[in-house]
Amino acid sequence: MITPNRPPGSIGPAPSRRNLLRAMAALPLSALAVGALPGSAAAAAPPGGSATRYTIVPFLNSDDGTVNVYQSDDATDFRLLKASAYTPPANRIRDASVFKHTDGYYYITYTTHTWQDTSTTIGFARSSDRSNWTFLYDYPVPLTNLSRAWAPEWFVDSDGSVNILVSCSTANDEWIFTPYRLRATNSALTAWSSPVALSGIGPNHIDTFVVRTGSTYHAFTKNETSKYIEYATAGALTGPYTISRTGNWAGWGGTREGAALIQLDNGAWRIFFDGYGDGSYYYSDSYDGFTTWSAPRALPAVSGTARHFTVLKETVSGGVSLPTGVARSLRSGNYTTRYWQDQSALLNLPVVTASSTAAEKQASTFTVVAGLADGNGHSFRNAAGNYLRHWDFRGRFDANDGSSTFAGDATFIARTGSSSGSVRLESYNYPGRYLRHYNYQLRVDPSDGTELFRQDSSFAATAAWA
Repeated sequence: MITPNRPPGSIGPAPSRRNLLRAMAALPLSALAVGALPGSAAAAAPPGGSATRYTIVPFLNSDDGTVNVYQSDDATDFRLLKASAYTPPANRIRDASVFKHTDGYYYITYTTHTWQDTSTTIGFARSSDRSNWTFLYDYPVPLTNLSRAWAPEWFVDSDGSVNILVSCSTANDEWIFTPYRLRATNSALTAWSSPVALSGIGPNHIDTFVVRTGSTYHAFTKNETSKYIEYATAGALTGPYTISRTGNWAGWGGTREGAALIQLDNGAWRIFFDGYGDGSYYYSDSYDGFTTWSAPRALPAVSGTARHFTVLKETVSGGVSLPTGVARSLRSGNYTTRYWQDQSALLNLPVVTASSTAAEKQASTFTVVAGLADGNGHSFRNAAGNYLRHWDFRGRFDANDGSSTFAGDATFIARTGSSSGSVRLESYNYPGRYLRHYNYQLRVDPSDGTELFRQDSSFAATAAWA
């Protein structure tokens, strides 16, 4: 096992927003491109006694005959729930899309053949627990002269209707795809309406994914000529759509496909897409209604393994229990003799034992309180009344100056830790970054998806030393 006092390596802090702004202040106005700093959002904690759960069911880069199931509580760090969870009785399984129906079952629909073969059906399976799946049927998409029906995506509209958006091509031009809508005509999801093309998107677009906000339908679709994901809007699911963003409009680059979106707890929208050109899987966030997007990042852990998936978001019971209003000591999850300790206003991780001095025990005791920026989150106060916050991504203790910046810096969202009873603490105002120990110091770093990072960022709240 790598020890926590390893020398700094490739996992280092990104420039803080404060330092970035300082650097930008020195630039001429002409260098500050509009959209260079997209709006920001904070992590949001689910209500007490509940947790947010994200599920993906991707096929594998090494095998399109089966799918794994992964889950996450932050939409970033996906962990394996079950390997080879479903293998169809015949054919292949690609581009699986997952949703939970009103009957309580989870359903997937998927492409039934590999890309080289004629593929005129889409497959269906269901599960009661996301781990064990039962084949239902292969559905022949009723389009004349159909050659390929690919990438079926669930879309449940605000009226409760269940739809599938599927990319189809015909035998006379088998590589020119057009998006179509199928609508379920019974609650058992065994009967479907005739396919209707999505007007305005048109041929030569594949992997069309739609979300609805208010009365507007937002479509993200790959242009097969340019290889960029385009953006279109409409007032109805079947259109007519107006494509308003083309080329590298979002900064995601080309050779991207399989777009899938989910709205995070903080209201931001996250897009996932398959970077098939470079073998990675990416995500990017928008905090301003799809106008600007964060720089794409490779999805930890599953990038390079998972292929084309959609994301199911649920609120489930349970979650992390971290009572407030009580004094606690915080022990490392993987170095169980080491505890948080305030050392000259910085948060470090020394060894603390029964023979430690009274001062050391006091410096290792903190009061857990409701988050300053989000009452469902958590803040930590030392004996002097100062709060744990991050500064340049380093954990330190400062007096509360009453500002919203300080409140955000001092608030953490409790996520499930790597071992039973442990907790991981996600930064409120830098979502995706976790408090972790590194070189026996506590800092806020982005997850790299490894088990070591999960252990380094897991802590157990124990009886207070003082």
